Amino acid sequence: MTVEKLPYVSVILPCRNEEPFLAACLDSIIANDYPKDRMEIILVDGLSSDQTLAIAESRKANREGVSLSIIQNPKKIFPCAVNLGIKQALGDYIMIIGAHAVYDKLYLPAIIETAMRTGAENTGGVLITEGLNQSLVGKAITQVLSSPFGVGNSTFRTGSDIETEVDTVFGGCYQKSVFEKIGLFNENLVSTSDMDFNTRLQKTGGKIVLTPAAKTHYFTRTDFKKFVRNNFRNGFWSLYPLRFLNYLPVRFRHLIPLFFFSGLLLGGILSCLIPYLWIAFIACMALYFCVAVAASLKFVRSNILNLFLMPFLFFMLHATYGLGSLVGLTRAVTGRTIR
Repeated sequence: MTVEKLPYVSVILPCRNEEPFLAACLDSIIANDYPKDRMEIILVDGLSSDQTLAIAESRKANREGVSLSIIQNPKKIFPCAVNLGIKQALGDYIMIIGAHAVYDKLYLPAIIETAMRTGAENTGGVLITEGLNQSLVGKAITQVLSSPFGVGNSTFRTGSDIETEVDTVFGGCYQKSVFEKIGLFNENLVSTSDMDFNTRLQKTGGKIVLTPAAKTHYFTRTDFKKFVRNNFRNGFWSLYPLRFLNYLPVRFRHLIPLFFFSGLLLGGILSCLIPYLWIAFIACMALYFCVAVAASLKFVRSNILNLFLMPFLFFMLHATYGLGSLVGLTRAVTGRTIR
């Protein structure tokens, strides 16, 4: 395909206080092997208080021919940033990316080639999770967040060697007509608005495709406290959207931690009330940790301590996500206001 026939692509980058990551992220997008005059970058800043804007302005002055615009997001939250970017976008395709990542040089061309060939309404690539520190705990957290036992069948996280149809992707690239068809992102959903959008997309028959040819290196927080806090937040926002919606915006895998934590809570209480039930409760927990140990075996070569550390981190991932889901569900039911 000639350069003139390549689609114009709008890359929307929502960010707020992303000073440590923004320069590398922008540089990787600008360096992508895609015609510079066939793409634009729309950086949507949520009133950053660090050097985010200064970095963005410096890249705007040295953008190597790529159109880079900066707009403000007074509401500061992700779905508002995306919607502001979509309204300004000129592209035939609209790609929504994250600042905590560096994108391989072939990311954009691989996405566009796959999107045009398959006709997919949303196309994305594989996420390679990298920790922000290389401590024992940091590496173990990174491995937990890339493991099928940790995150289920989230293909863009666990990886794939083949092009496949999925239910969500990271760094999704949408046909512009999708937004004309089903509307914009739900601004009531501070988090999980992307999963909600993809749910609405698939309900209308839209197809989401993941291509392994497009790779992103995502830098995750590997501090234990932040790991726990982020799990709780993700769990909360998996079910709290029910306060505003009359359908479930997430997949079954997102509900499993809720069942797990509810089983822990109920099993613990009943074990104290019913004689010998504690034996079944302990047996179930033993089975869980056996599976967790089995899932950790592939990482033993890097450090034997993973055999002990990772099962604990798996448990914390599932338990804190499940607790967040329970709190979110409770808050949604008690304050339900569908709009």
